[in-house]
Parts: sequence; C-alpha cells; structure tokens
Amino acid sequence: MARRLSMEGTTMTVADLMRTEVVTASRESSVTEVATAMRDENVGSVVVVEDGAPIGLVTDRDVAVRIAADQLDPGEMTAEGVMTGDLVTVESDIGMFDLCATMGEEGVRRMPVVEDGRLVGIVTLDDLTRLLTDELGNLAEVIETESPSY
Repeated sequence: MARRLSMEGTTMTVADLMRTEVVTASRESSVTEVATAMRDENVGSVVVVEDGAPIGLVTDRDVAVRIAADQLDPGEMTAEGVMTGDLVTVESDIGMFDLCATMGEEGVRRMPVVEDGRLVGIVTLDDLTRLLTDELGNLAEVIETESPSY
C-alpha cells in the first residue's frame, strides 16, 4: 500500500522567507547616508519609505552608476534623486512560485514585502538562492543515502 503525503497547509509563503529587518531611508536622505547604511548593515539596497510605505529602492549599483561614474557629490544628492521609483512589491502571503514568477517577469533582484501597503520585509534573489541550495542539499543527501556503493 502506497503512502500519500498531503501538501495541504505546507505551502511556503513569502512571509516564511522574508527578512523583517529592512534597511530604510527617507526620500530626503543623502546618498552618503544611504551608502553608509548599506556598508554598515552589509546590504546591497535600501528601501525608501514614506509613512511606512515603500516608494523606491536605492541599490549599490545605483550609487556606483548614477553617482560615482558621473563624479557627482553623494552628499548633495538625495535618495529620491537616485532611487528606482515605480517599485514592484509583493504581499507577504503569496507563495514562493508566484514570487519567483513575479521577480522573473519584472526583472528584479529585490522585492519589498508589504501588508496593507506598509513595508514588513524584503526578499532578495540571494535569499531564494540560499533556500534552493539548502533544498538541493537535502535532495543530494537522499541520493547519497539511496545510491549503491561501488
């Protein structure tokens, strides 16, 4: 008799993976402040928020390409001036497959997570890669255990 395992109630959601400690800045924050926060917190992006809602994202690439490459003064530039607006966000209760599909369709590496429009976390491509690597490791253990020894 075959055993059937039920997947009901075990769907992993964004809330299960997201990091709730999100580095944020206001639109008026200087790029120097934003870059310092990225360095100090060892992150590659800062979410720009207004009244708790995400309105933009500044990445380390934005700082390099939009500021350093043009030799602009980061102390004179604001987060709003370099952020990527038209932000793509995701609700915390969607499943991981939907998250992956959305990130792929939108071509984004970082996804701020919201509940009722307010920032509650962030999920990055690195987070997904770590999750998948762990799961592939689990599968590799099964293969190792079940494979004949030669």
